[in-house]
Amino acid sequence: MIHIPRILVSGGGIAGNALALQLARAGVPVTVVERAKAPRPGGQAVDLRGASREVAERMGLMPGIRRHQLDERGMAYVDAAGRVYGRMAMEDFDGKGAVAEIEITRGDLNGVLLDALQEHPDAVEIRYGERLVGLAQDESGVGVTFASGGRERFDLVIGADGLHSATRALAFGPEDRYVRYLGGYAAFFTMPAPADIRPGWFTMRLVPGAMFGLRPDADPTTAKAIINIRAPRAAALRGDRAAQEALIRHAIARGGWHAPGILDAMSRADDFYFDELARVEMPSLVNNRVVLIGDAGTCGSPLTGMGTAMALVAAYLLGREIGGVAASGEGLHDRVALAEALARFERDLVPHLERSRRIPGGSLAAMIPRSRILTAASRINVRILLSRALRPLAKRMFADDGSTIALPDADEALTAPGRGTSH
Repeated sequence: MIHIPRILVSGGGIAGNALALQLARAGVPVTVVERAKAPRPGGQAVDLRGASREVAERMGLMPGIRRHQLDERGMAYVDAAGRVYGRMAMEDFDGKGAVAEIEITRGDLNGVLLDALQEHPDAVEIRYGERLVGLAQDESGVGVTFASGGRERFDLVIGADGLHSATRALAFGPEDRYVRYLGGYAAFFTMPAPADIRPGWFTMRLVPGAMFGLRPDADPTTAKAIINIRAPRAAALRGDRAAQEALIRHAIARGGWHAPGILDAMSRADDFYFDELARVEMPSLVNNRVVLIGDAGTCGSPLTGMGTAMALVAAYLLGREIGGVAASGEGLHDRVALAEALARFERDLVPHLERSRRIPGGSLAAMIPRSRILTAASRINVRILLSRALRPLAKRMFADDGSTIALPDADEALTAPGRGTSH
């Protein structure tokens, strides 16, 4: 008797939908649940470079990505009057600097994945406005209870539901075991683009205890405001937008440049996002028949700029392994074959994971000094490092974009008896 596998993916973001696409192409039915009532549009710009770009190429996503690619030309650092004291052009750094050659909004990248999923209507079911609230594992599968009250059974459950993952809490334990606070908070939102912002340039301003900036958007009339703040952890901030906005105002109100406009737009933004700068540190991404990918298991914090890269790479590697096991004789009922496949997935992901945790300068404290003296010193360092004379040195510092970390051969057969080829 042929067993038809049932896979549940919790989270309909980039990691979850990329995995669903991998599985659908391998002929493995998959159900995706997403707590939002519809796909979330827009969002911050994310980049593809090195291994993540190679994954996008292998998955055939690049034509869609190119159609939505942002016009990003580099990063500039400005003083209180808006004068540029450091500039990192994308071309000068061969697309390996702070801004990559391929930049796209998170919502548009997810849209490319959703478009591709429409080619597999019989293999993928997406349920919006749904989330899991209970898990019960045994040797042969996972019983799942949904917020809607329904109960179903799956062979494998994948948690791709973000930093505050419910799947992780249910299968691995409380969040405080795995989420490490890095000493600050991040906020993002959309605002009208100021008239004097140079098109295509991500512009940043450093002040004591904070960094804020404006980044190009898919719509040229708008920009994405980005704020990072060093601050002690305060549990009361979670869910309290008024308190979050007050913290931001205190941090950048005297920052000059476009701080007043950013603060004015903040209170009206309907896509205001605020959360801890945190890193997820898991001893393993696998607990029997529950696996974590994306920020649920590999978040290195927004400071690293590697969240999307890890989402795509992990989805690709995991989908490759699950597809191979599902095509074997007993499919996912073969506990030994499944365990070996998940172990290979973790092994192949390790070098990417280690790189994804690198914070520029080594820490938030190094990126954002609190004192005026150290902040001034940091600006001087940026001016010197990005000068024409030292550009070769700066290029070498940014050269490691992950392209030297090998992915399994795209055409390599998964060699266990009865297994199919990767997609």
